[in-house]
Amino acid sequence: MGRTQMATFGGGCFWCVEAAFKELDGIGEVTSGYAGGEVENPTYEQVCSGTTGHAEVVQIEYDPDVVEYDELLEVFFAVHDPTQLNRQGPDVGTQYRSVVFHHDADQKRQAAAYIEALDEAYDDDVVTELSPLETFYEAEPYHQDYFEKNPNDAYCQFHASPKIEKVREKFADKLAN
Repeated sequence: MGRTQMATFGGGCFWCVEAAFKELDGIGEVTSGYAGGEVENPTYEQVCSGTTGHAEVVQIEYDPDVVEYDELLEVFFAVHDPTQLNRQGPDVGTQYRSVVFHHDADQKRQAAAYIEALDEAYDDDVVTELSPLETFYEAEPYHQDYFEKNPNDAYCQFHASPKIEKVREKFADKLAN
């Protein structure tokens, strides 16, 4: 990969979001983790308690010469429901909120414009938060590449697989080989 940039998104369970982004060309590392909270180095158990303020997120290293930030936004909003407040499917709590953590002013501008346009497309309000990324904490090793390591896991089959299929169908021209 050439020069890379970072993007950070939270849209429910990080296993599902991570697996969807790994399908795209121009993606380097996709790391599951936590952002947006008050506790330093939180554990999965702490984040799941809903008391740390963190969201489950994925941090994406990408090559902007291959896949642009606005394309990442398009994929992100296609694989989760931005109108669900503090939940995605069966996962409920602030740790599953819809959030874009921007890394710079350009990402903030692009995400704000995308969210505003989306809000007009939905009957319900888009509740996606837009916040600056202050600190990203990498999740425990067993969360990394979870879908790849556990493709037959019932949760993955029911929740991650449909997101992957959606990416493969809707973004076929952007898939990695």
